[in-house]
Parts: sequence; C-alpha cells; structure tokens
Amino acid sequence: MKNIFILFILFLSFGLSAQSVTDLENQLSTASSVSEKLALKYQIASLLVNKDKDKAETYAKEAFKLAQDKKNIGMQTEISYLLGRIYAKKRNDRNAKVWFESSLKYAKQDKNVDFIVKSVEKISDIYVKDRKFRDAYNVAKDAFQYFSTTGMSVGQMQSNYDVQKAKISRQERDLLKQKAQLEKQIGILERDRSDLSKSNSTLSRKTKELQEEKVQIQDEKILVEEEKERIEEVVNQQEDHINSLSAKQAKAELKNKTLELEKVKIESEKKEARVQLQEAELAGKRNQLAVYGLAGLAILLILTALLLYSRYRSKKKSAKELKDKNLLIEEERQRSDELLLNILPAPIAAELKEFGQAKAQKYNDTTVLFTDFKNFTSIAEQLTPEKLVEELDTCFKAFDFIISQYDDIEKIKTIGDAYMAASGLVPRKTLPTNMVKAALEMQEFLDEIKAERQAKGLPFFEARIGLHTGSVVAGVVGVKKFAYDIWGDTVNIAARMEANCEPGRVNLSETTRNLVQYQFNTVHRGKIMAKNKGEVDMYYVS
Repeated sequence: MKNIFILFILFLSFGLSAQSVTDLENQLSTASSVSEKLALKYQIASLLVNKDKDKAETYAKEAFKLAQDKKNIGMQTEISYLLGRIYAKKRNDRNAKVWFESSLKYAKQDKNVDFIVKSVEKISDIYVKDRKFRDAYNVAKDAFQYFSTTGMSVGQMQSNYDVQKAKISRQERDLLKQKAQLEKQIGILERDRSDLSKSNSTLSRKTKELQEEKVQIQDEKILVEEEKERIEEVVNQQEDHINSLSAKQAKAELKNKTLELEKVKIESEKKEARVQLQEAELAGKRNQLAVYGLAGLAILLILTALLLYSRYRSKKKSAKELKDKNLLIEEERQRSDELLLNILPAPIAAELKEFGQAKAQKYNDTTVLFTDFKNFTSIAEQLTPEKLVEELDTCFKAFDFIISQYDDIEKIKTIGDAYMAASGLVPRKTLPTNMVKAALEMQEFLDEIKAERQAKGLPFFEARIGLHTGSVVAGVVGVKKFAYDIWGDTVNIAARMEANCEPGRVNLSETTRNLVQYQFNTVHRGKIMAKNKGEVDMYYVS
C-alpha cells in the first residue's frame, strides 16, 4: 500500500504550464546543458521582440554566442535574422543590415532557402529605403547566382513544396488515427473507472451490512449477560430454598439444580464462543474490505491521473504538431502566391485563385512602355551564348527591380531583347508619372553599365525606350503556361515611339507628354505616321 501511494503522488506531480517568459526564465535558471540554455534563450528573445527590445537583444546575443561555441550553423542563421528584426524595430538600420547579412551568410552555408530569401528581402528593403537601388539589385542578383550555382530552381522549390504538402497530409491522417485510438483507450479507462465506482459502492454496502451484523451480535451478547445474571439470581434463590429443606431433600434438589446449572453454563459458554467467533470474522471482513477499498481508491486515482496526463500530453503534442504543420503549409502557400504574383498582377492572380479563370477587361488610361537594345544582333555575335544570356538577364533583372518600386506598374513580358511594361491597369484614372520615372531610371542604370564596360573595352547595350498612353484590353490567354497580355492601338503606338527613339533617350507620345508636362521637361522632336491614327507628335524627356 505504501508503494501504491508513493506511485500515485509521483503521477500527480507531473504538470506543464503555458510557456510564458517567466516560465522560460525559471527553466533557464535550472538548465544544465548548453543546448537547453541555447534553445531557452532563443525562445525568450523571440517572445520579447515586441515587448522589451533591449532585453530581447541581450538574450539573442547570449544565444548567438552559445550557438557559435556549439558551431550550430542553423541556430546562428535564425538568431542572426532575429537580431536583425530586433534592430529594425529599434530603427537601427545599420546594425539591422549587418545582422541580416550575417543571417544570409550562415543560411548559404546551411543551404537554408527560406532564410536566404527572407534575408535578401530584408537587406533589399533597407537599401530601397535609403534609395540605393543598385545595391538592392546586386543583393538580389547574388541570391539568383547562388541558386543557379547550387542548382535550385523555382520548379524544384514548387516540387519540394508539393512533396512536403503530401507528406504533411499523410502525417495529419496518422495523427487523426492516433487521436481515434487514444479516444478509444480513454473510453476503456472511463468504463474501468465506472466499474471501480460500482465496486466501491458494493464495498460500502457490505461494510454497512457488517456494521449492522456487529450491532446485532452486540445485542445478543447483552442478552447473554442478562441471562447469566438471571441464572445467578435463580441460583441464589435455590440456595436459600435448599437451606430451608431437609438435608436429604436438599442434597437431591441440589444435585438436580447443579445439573441444570451446568447445562445453562455450557449453553452460555457456547453462545459466548459463538459471539467471539462472529466478532473475529467481522473484524477480518472489515479489515479485508478496508484493504480492498483503499486499493481500489488508489488504483482509481492512478488511472485518473494517467488518463488526464495522457490526454494532456497527447493534446499538447497534437496541437504543437498541427501548429508546426499549419505554419509550414502557410509558408509554402505564401511562397506559391509570391510565385504567382511574379507572373500576374495581384487582382488577376486573386481572380484566378478564386474562380479558376480571369475575364478580359478594358482600361482607358494605360501607359505602355517598350524598350529595345541598339545593334543587339551585332553585339550578340561578339559574345558567347552563355555570356549573351547573362548580360541580357542582368539588364532585365534590373528593369524588374526598378518597376517593382512602383506599385502601379506591371511587367507584361519580354520578347527577345525587347521589354514591355504597363501602368494604369486599374479601373480608376491614373497618370504616367511613375512610368516616366522608371524609364529614366532604366536609362540611368544602362549608362552606369556602359561606363563600366567602356572602361574595360567590352561591348555594351544601349536601349531605346518609347511610351504612349491610351486604351488597352488586358487578359489571360492559354491553359498551360498561360500568359497575361495587353492588346490595342496603344500598344502599337508605344512600339512606334520606341522604334523612332534614339539610343539612351526616352521618347513620349503627345498624349503621354500632355499628362506629365508639369512634372518633366520635354523637347518636341517631330511627327511620325501611326496606323489608324495619322501623324503623332513625339517628345524627348530632357
């Protein structure tokens, strides 16, 4: 019995509370291993990011030192990213950039794609905030080169996502099966507890019956005592009677009375022995019932504790696993959405996701931009195919980065060495101001590249850029490898503006120029014939 109660106390001592900062700090004070201290300090720093940034910074730096000592590259990656976030919240961009760069370095060593992408994004945001577009572009370019070198591609990332999603689905089904088995075990334990409760009720009833039987035996004992007193009184009366008789009569009567007294005494001793025997049996049954009752109670309490602890651990484990899996699924979903947004405008992507198709729409104030490189064919003959694609990719990535700084501009497509973008693909009226800014920044980027390559005696690209504003029809075409495109005279006139532009300049149609003449200085440069439009005036942005 002593061992049973000790076991019961041990089971009751198990209990886990919610992981607050105070709980984690208490665990940290008793932690013995370096790995445990590292994990606890990282968790505390993560919880304090939005509450106490200075304290979060202290814990994070201590965790980073432990990760360095353990040479744990994965934790150095995560803690560096966390410190970058802390400094960003403290508006200390300089230290934030240092730690994000550290996270990027460790992520590349660990081949951690998620933290490479997130670190590059954070560093680019800091550069863009400081208007250092070239530095932001170089960071993104380095990341693309890293993925190309390591053999990672968008298709592989999507394939990994699909495999991971299927694996998570299987694990969720396994968890549901385990949950069903656990609920079945809980039902069995509930029935066992019910049976124990019934047994306890039976024991209580039998105990009550034994108590009633004991009372009855005590009553019989009292009756026997009263009978003995009555017999003694009769004996005394007989003695008095004998004294009054003659010796012979007294002797005979005394003999008879003695025999009767002996019989009564024997009966009395038998009754007393029977009472003592019944009392002993009653005491034995009472002790046995007490043992059974205590044992049943202990078993019931142990089973209850085991049941509650098992349910708590199972629920906590299931909740944690489901939370982790849901977080992973959400991250993969966001990555898939980002890939879709790289191909389509946000409203079109949302419409495709919801309805499976996107309706064509007409927009009346759309500005279309065309770029084309001068002497591309002759330059292509001077470069190897690999170098040609690399140079072209560098320029188009820079163009992508420049237009990504303006939320009203969408890249439409590239056709050979031509690049096409549009702004104003929204139902409200817009101005081409941002499109003109983006065109000038493209020429500025190409001027920088031109200066670098001229200094090295290498061939370089010069681009013609043309813009026109008007109505277009936009929509998604195709089922496999679908594409978002625009059509209309506006597109044709923008292409004519580009074709009649000088390298290194930005050529505007009269319509576009009239919309931005108060924001930019323009120079009239003559007219051209446009199909279905007659002569159209052209203007350079000076």
